Amino acid sequence: MVNEALHGLVQQRLRRISQRYTNGRREVVELLADAGHPVSIEDIASRAPRLPRSSAYRHLVDLQQAGVVRRVSANDDYFRFELAEDITEHHHHLLCTLCGKVLDVTPTPAFEQAMAHYLDRLANFNGFIGLDHRLDVLGACSDCQERVPGDAEPMDPAVAAGQRDG
Repeated sequence: MVNEALHGLVQQRLRRISQRYTNGRREVVELLADAGHPVSIEDIASRAPRLPRSSAYRHLVDLQQAGVVRRVSANDDYFRFELAEDITEHHHHLLCTLCGKVLDVTPTPAFEQAMAHYLDRLANFNGFIGLDHRLDVLGACSDCQERVPGDAEPMDPAVAAGQRDG
């Protein structure tokens, strides 16, 4: 269940853009919070069958404009949607280019510090000031790996989690 602090924050952000926090928008926010990963319009339609797709999409657009929702681009024909990172937590995505599945991953603080350091150096080298970063890893999920050509071997889980170097 979604806490009332989240609903208060969403209502406040919608008011800033002269929008109301309607029951339909509330249902979308609760669905995104409960899902815990980016969802497509099709996912929303299956989880909230009473909510017409056109209304769900309009709600997502308004919630995105209010800074409540973030759109995630997968490598298929569908966008995925999730609560904005400042509402949840900083994370990255693993995107399956074969089936479109999107997984949220939260690396260790050491991994984040190292990435921020290298990205700052890259930005500075190019005369750019980086404010934040997003990392999307494109590949094949566990369900699709047999369809990938080559001899890719699974990575040690400790290395994948950023707990030690590979």
